Amino acid sequence: MGKISNVLTMIELLNNGRKYSIKELAERLEVTERMVRFYKDELEKAGIYVDSIKGPYGGYVLKRKVLLPQIGFSKYDIQLLETVYEMLLKNKDFLLKEEFEALIHKIDVTYKGSKKKIEGVPNIVEERDEKYRDIENKKYNAMSRAIKEKRKVWISFLTATHGMTERVVHPCDLFSYNDSWYVSAFCEMRNEIRHFRIMRIIEYKVLDEKYTNI
Repeated sequence: MGKISNVLTMIELLNNGRKYSIKELAERLEVTERMVRFYKDELEKAGIYVDSIKGPYGGYVLKRKVLLPQIGFSKYDIQLLETVYEMLLKNKDFLLKEEFEALIHKIDVTYKGSKKKIEGVPNIVEERDEKYRDIENKKYNAMSRAIKEKRKVWISFLTATHGMTERVVHPCDLFSYNDSWYVSAFCEMRNEIRHFRIMRIIEYKVLDEKYTNI
């Protein structure tokens, strides 16, 4: 799982008209360079042609912008559905029950035009959206505090391809991209700077231990 959301992300990146090296795309998608080439082949099979620029400064560029269908779902919704599917198949502990119920309701409303509510859970879509905003604000504030105080942070992070993973990071910056907040941080596991989407940080804890260099 994860292929659909990765291909959509790749299209979103290339849609800005900028040239990306295969290495850059692989790092953004957290996959191998071989998988990036595979995604390009899959896009071309679907009639979306990505130009290849050869040479040491080469890479992929999309000369014609792709209009993605507006169906009311965000990229996070797709990633969530894929991740929950994996969890249901592999794990008995279902950690995202409320989010999954909200997503089911959203699909029902969008595709069937239904106005019904999930029994016992009124206005679940509106409540979910508000809940996501509140959660993201709390995470943003925690990361901002860690940056100011130069404290390490333990995170449990939801990747697009490998499910849940735990990291200890040294947050150094916050930035917004495509209406989502990201934290730039030195990852002790990878020994390099990585960019983590705040909404995909499921659990976190600002540690007492401080860092000195990034």
